[in-house]
Amino acid sequence: MRKDWFAAIGLEPSAYGTHSMHRTKAAQVYKTTCAVQLLLGHTKMDNTVRYLGVELEDARAILEGITV
Repeated sequence: MRKDWFAAIGLEPSAYGTHSMHRTKAAQVYKTTCAVQLLLGHTKMDNTVRYLGVELEDARAILEGITV
């Protein structure tokens, strides 16, 4: 059963779903990337991505480094 892993890590299964966890991780990634954008003074995320030279593989590495 999908919800078994919530209980296995000490969370109340009725309070969580796979979509809420997916959304939480995406929100954390967004906050991180927005912080970088603001620190660099860029008005558009496209400029930040271009400036940093972020590729899909880099984005995946960032995502894997963020724990929920």
